[in-house]
Amino acid sequence: MTTAIPRSLLPIGEIASRAGLSVPTVRYYESRNLISSERTAGNKRLFRRYTLRRLAVIAAGQRVGLTLAEIAEALAELPSDKAPSQDDWHQLSTHWALLVARRIRQLEKLQGSLDDCIGCGCLSLKKCHLFNPQDEAAAEGPGSRWIRKSMEYDED
Repeated sequence: MTTAIPRSLLPIGEIASRAGLSVPTVRYYESRNLISSERTAGNKRLFRRYTLRRLAVIAAGQRVGLTLAEIAEALAELPSDKAPSQDDWHQLSTHWALLVARRIRQLEKLQGSLDDCIGCGCLSLKKCHLFNPQDEAAAEGPGSRWIRKSMEYDED
């Protein structure tokens, strides 16, 4: 005999379906502490209905290009025992707008440098001395130097 699930709780399959996600994605978000579940005696996951709103916030953050770490920071500021309110969303979106604007500036700087170098080293012997005289970038270690440079300028 199965125990009836309270209407305020949704099984993982239903929460995934209603949020437009796969069950493994819901499990992954839970493992990253973006959402939480309760467990039945049989160890099945059950989610509060407000989890759907939290999943919508995660989707919105991803749509604007935020990382899951940035989204997790934002969710940590929200009450964990209820759906985010309109005021909560306003605070999140205001902060996210600043992050998006910063990322746009970084991408515009990167776009402007693509014709000269893609940041992985010397691709143009004619211009190398302008961008990386005496291989100065080697002291910074591996990876894209030009993206780091654009981020430095952005902080000024």
